[in-house]
Amino acid sequence: MAVKDEIERRLMAAFSPSVLEIVNESHRHAGHAGDDGSGESHFRIVIRAPALAAMSRVNRHRAVQRALGDLNSRIHAISLDIG
Repeated sequence: MAVKDEIERRLMAAFSPSVLEIVNESHRHAGHAGDDGSGESHFRIVIRAPALAAMSRVNRHRAVQRALGDLNSRIHAISLDIG
């Protein structure tokens, strides 16, 4: 399964978001540190979910990282826009 699809599956299951946008930005980092050549190393995630809205900014980020679990070791960089 593609990393983008796995991110989507895990975040949908964890938060039932009203908005979820996952953009693979790996092509913008080709040849840079952290580029493993897979084309699945850098992602931008926009997520809006009631469960996250009540949390502090730090706790929202922690919750998303927790939901991604072992994917964190396969992804070099994640940019999060959480509301």
